[in-house]
Amino acid sequence: MKWTAYIIGTLLLLVGIVWMLQGANLLPGSFMTGRPEWLVAGMVATISGIWLLVRTYKRQQTPVPPETDFGDGQ
Repeated sequence: MKWTAYIIGTLLLLVGIVWMLQGANLLPGSFMTGRPEWLVAGMVATISGIWLLVRTYKRQQTPVPPETDFGDGQ
């Protein structure tokens, strides 16, 4: 599961950056060039990718509490 989240997060990040550059008219050659809606979509995708990567990394660092067996109460 963690590798899937890393892959999806990385793809969102990379695609978001390309969309932002095209929307800001810094990466020409597409129907998306110079269109502000692609700049916004790129920002959303980039932020989502960063959030997913950070969340996955932090979950991996959280220690798991040990199991405690209290028995049957006797």
